[in-house]
Amino acid sequence: MKKCLVLIALVAAVGCQMVHRVSDSAAELFGDGVVARVGEHRLMRSELAAYIPAGVSSEDSLALAQSYIKSWAEELLFLDMAEKHLSDEEKDVSKELEEYRRTLLKYRYEERYINDRLDTLISDEEVRSYYREHQDKFLVERPLMKVRYMIIPADSRSLKTIRELMSSDDAMDAIAADSLAFTAALRYVDSSDAWMDAILLARDLGTDEASMMKALRNRTIEFKGDDGLLRVAYVVDIVQKGSPAPLDYCEERIKDILLSARKRELTGGLERDLLNDALAKGKFVIY
Repeated sequence: MKKCLVLIALVAAVGCQMVHRVSDSAAELFGDGVVARVGEHRLMRSELAAYIPAGVSSEDSLALAQSYIKSWAEELLFLDMAEKHLSDEEKDVSKELEEYRRTLLKYRYEERYINDRLDTLISDEEVRSYYREHQDKFLVERPLMKVRYMIIPADSRSLKTIRELMSSDDAMDAIAADSLAFTAALRYVDSSDAWMDAILLARDLGTDEASMMKALRNRTIEFKGDDGLLRVAYVVDIVQKGSPAPLDYCEERIKDILLSARKRELTGGLERDLLNDALAKGKFVIY
């Protein structure tokens, strides 16, 4: 209890100092000396200063300092209780530390070994080949769309013109739609060259996916929201639910899969080589 009272008093003292002193440098703010104590443990101002980013306000510094001091104290108080109430056998963590050390060293060596040997260049043909052979892995759970869409007042004089321009296949018309919508629409997005998940489009249009898809007619989605504004979208292209996602949508995922496979192959090869080499040299013997 006395330890907690000392901690609380020190936290309050530090807080008062910070409230009355604003500095862009945490080191200047805290200086040297003790700011908190738990038993024989001391938290120095310089340690606390290293935790506080430079340039924060005095209020933010106070909040960060109090949070750090509380965490620091709780950890030491738990440690103190563990030291008192655990048996010598329970406090002996040498085995766990050695196991952790071995695991960490093994991981670090594998990481270096892989980084030194991993070919990260994946050709377009490798990507295409994997895609052709594993299309069943890339079936979409929701429609994907390339789309242009806007949110615009229903009585806008530019509505009809923008609607016609945004649904054109002519690149210049798409540019003109974007330019006109800049002043007439509250929001205009041209995602005609990148696939968009239907659920994200629905969220942008302020509705749910099912309602949005019901409003799809002849590549156009149009409905009025609760705010009275009109939502208009032109679907340039669509991949229906259950169909394979387009290659360009899967490309980065496929590259990650192929890289992971190369890493596993390198790791497996390393393990085999180590065992075979040890057996050949008599360093590893099975009786």
